[in-house]
Order: sequence, then structure tokens, then C-alpha cells
Amino acid sequence: MGVMEKIKEIEAEMARTQKNKATNYHLGTLKAKLAKLRNELLIEQGGGGSGGPSEGFDVARLGDARVALIGFPSVGKSTLQCKLTGTESEAAAYEFTTLTCIPGTMHYKGSKVQVLDLPGIIEGAAHGKGRGREVIACARNADAILIVLDAGKEGLNRHREILETELETVGIRLNQRPPDVTFNKKSTGGVRFSSTVPLTKLGPDPEKLAIQIMREYKISSADLLAREDITVDQLVDVIVGNRVYKPACYFYNKIDTITIEEVDQLARMPHSLVGSVHKRFNVGEPDEEDALKAMIWRYLGLTRIYTKRKGQHPDLAEPVVLSAVRKGTTVLSLCQNISTQMLRDFNFAMVWGKSAKHNPQRCGINHPLEDEDVVQIVTKTNSQQRQDKNYQAMVQGFSDKYHKKKAEARKKKQGKLRG
Repeated sequence: MGVMEKIKEIEAEMARTQKNKATNYHLGTLKAKLAKLRNELLIEQGGGGSGGPSEGFDVARLGDARVALIGFPSVGKSTLQCKLTGTESEAAAYEFTTLTCIPGTMHYKGSKVQVLDLPGIIEGAAHGKGRGREVIACARNADAILIVLDAGKEGLNRHREILETELETVGIRLNQRPPDVTFNKKSTGGVRFSSTVPLTKLGPDPEKLAIQIMREYKISSADLLAREDITVDQLVDVIVGNRVYKPACYFYNKIDTITIEEVDQLARMPHSLVGSVHKRFNVGEPDEEDALKAMIWRYLGLTRIYTKRKGQHPDLAEPVVLSAVRKGTTVLSLCQNISTQMLRDFNFAMVWGKSAKHNPQRCGINHPLEDEDVVQIVTKTNSQQRQDKNYQAMVQGFSDKYHKKKAEARKKKQGKLRG
């Protein structure tokens, strides 16, 4: 029996099993087996080639953040990308016009957001249908996902539900946060299971269920500490360890083809925005502000920070854009974005803006920043640097680097004279 047949058999057994406290242990074991088989199927499909099938999907990461456009064929992804970024992408009235990943850059509020136009996916994409594996791999590497749907077809075809299922099958969790669970594998010592809150969703014996799920993955020794009331699916995600959590927003295109009652119903869906690229509802030109760009900005968690030198005005022309999805929006993230040397010599920061209790406020390296804050980084003085325990090693490193560069220049000059 192949992997797909085993998956279908387990799914059928889960469908006919009643959900109650008595069957919770059995369902948890089935979910662990299903997750393991799906992971094996992805490895089996991805490890057989030499990288040829992914040609056209390897795009260099540029800008402050990356957004992937996911949707069924002919929902308007290419036209939408053109409106967001100004990139010319082939658009036509037939399906599968886009066959590879086409990147573009959206400029909004001083930030540069890379927008990827991906080929349309179909039901079964998680198992490789219609180049779905390459499309979903690009989605895993994005900072956020914009799911584009056809408002005229959503009522009958349930495209939103199908796309969510396909992404969840390959371990992409949309608009969820990682569960507050600590899981560490060990070589010996057995399984130690503990929790700081009552676990009401794992049945009458949560420890027995956790041990059985670990056995499915051949884990005999581990420490697991749950700090929140988790479900069986969350427990499996923690043990598997290869899940990614992405912010996602939904854009219902072509609302000019449905009634106002249907538009109102779609607009009330969570994480959703309705609009029309053709009629320019909530979508403008690349250099215009609109509701869709504002929604993408919000879901990416982007923050503009203006820097200033001592005794000078802040640089309001080119802000440093931080992302809550990537490195965070603290003073530490700002130093990492500017220079590693600034991070090494950091003393304190002077902050003006919404995050400061008073202007200016002297802050430490873990101070959270808000949009349009002004920050002045104050580095250590020479006497403070000398007190650092790594000061001698740092000075020696600079000296070695200087003498090495000087020797290379001398050698290069001698080579020219001989030639």
C-alpha cells in the first residue's frame, strides 16, 4: 500500500469516528500518523529530482518584506500585482497564464515590499498537482500570504476553505501563533510531561496521549512543558517541529459581478477585504495609497524608524523599516539592521515618539518601538569600551586585520613592479 492510500485510509477512519472524550486518544494517534505520512509524501516528492522542477521559482529576497499571492487560476493575481508594483505580468482570459514566479516591488510609506505572483494552484496542490509543491514552497518562504479569491465563484466552490486546507496540509498555519510549549529531545531519561495550566482538550490522560504521539515519531526521551491549554493538532505541530506560522489576508476580487448583499457577507469574513482591480475598488495605481496596501502593511507589522545624530535633525527622507515578522521592532532590531558594530558598542538609545513615555526617553536595547519613532543611538565611550572583558581580543582582531590588509597591498605593489 502506497503513502497516498494510507493517507486516504486514515482520513476515512477519522471521518467515521465519533468525536468525544472516549475517542480523543484514538483520534490523536490517527492525527499523528496522518501528519507523519504527509511529511513522508512531501520528502518523497521533493527528493527525487535534481532541482529542475523548481526552475523559475528561485527568487532572491529583496526589500523589507515579502508577500506571496496565492489563489486559483484566473482570479486576477497578475493584474493585481501590476496594480501594486507596476510590474508587467502576462494576463489573459484563459487559465494558467502565469507559469513561473514573477517578482515585483511595492513602494508604500517609504518601504519596499517584494510581491511574488505565483501560478494558480488547484485542489490537491499539497500533493504536487499543477506544480503546487513549488508554489507552496515559495509561500513558506514569504513573510505573509495574500490569498486572492474570485468573489463571483466563492459562494459555490468554497475556494477559501480549499486553499486553507492545502496550506495546512504542508504545515503552514495561517493567522495563528506558535503554541506556548517547550519541547526538548533527549538521548536518555524517558518522557517527562508537565503543564502549568489544566489541559482540557487532550482527553482524560494528556500524558498518555503525548507519549503515544511521540512513539509514532520514534521519540522515547524528551521533556515537554505546556503553558497553555493546547489541542491535539497543536501538540502534533510542536512534536513535528517543522510548522511555519504566517500572517494571511484575503482579497475578494471582482465584486462588481455580485450583489451588494453578497459583498456585505464577504466583507464581514475575518481577515478579508473586498474590491475590484478592474473597477479600482480598494485597489489603486502603484504610486497611490489604497486599502489593500494598508492591509498588507498592517499584516506585515512594518514600522518606520527615523534615525538622528547628536545635535542634528532626524533624517526623515529615508526611514529604517523594521518588520515584526522578521527580526522584530525593538532597538536591538534597529541596531542589527544598521550595523553590527553599532550593536557591539551600544550604550543606550534616546527615543522620541509614541513608544516613549516622555520626549526624549532613555531606553535600553530591548525597548519596543512604534511607527515613526525617532531614535538616537549613543555608543560606549573609550573608557567604557576598555572595561569590556572582550576589549583586548577586539583590539587584537582589528590589529591583525590592519596588518593583513597592509601586507596584501605591499605584495600587490611588488607584483606590479616585477611585471
